[in-house]
Amino acid sequence: MKMKLILCVASSIFSLCCMAQNNVYDSALAKKLGADDYGMKKYVIAFLKNGPVEIKDSVARRQLLMAHLKNIQRLAKEGKLILAGPFMDDQKIEGIFVFNVESVEEAKALTATDPAVKAGTLEMELHPWYGSASLIEIPALHMKVQKKNFTDE
Repeated sequence: MKMKLILCVASSIFSLCCMAQNNVYDSALAKKLGADDYGMKKYVIAFLKNGPVEIKDSVARRQLLMAHLKNIQRLAKEGKLILAGPFMDDQKIEGIFVFNVESVEEAKALTATDPAVKAGTLEMELHPWYGSASLIEIPALHMKVQKKNFTDE
């Protein structure tokens, strides 16, 4: 419930910020991004939760993390994963994914490719979500501000 409230507030703030600026509609961009008349589209959001398996060996844990991060990069390159990242508090929900797919079934198939999900250290809770179509631009923008890559370390 708390997470739903946080997402609702964040979405509302984002929408208000967008409305406060001069709106110059770009029909070509809207079409390219799959936006509806409100500039929004369907996604599937995933909450990454602690799974039932805990890997004690630090080397094995690090290898699994690197495989998880490489899978994230692969999905992003394919245009299927728009946003991903860990939460910064020590809670049961470890992180978030925003999939650029229209159905939970599609997202479920994508989460099944994650090595951490396969190993049982993470579980995904999937929800259909309606958000700004402009989120699709995040991966390209991220590449412009990313100085280091997590998997290169």
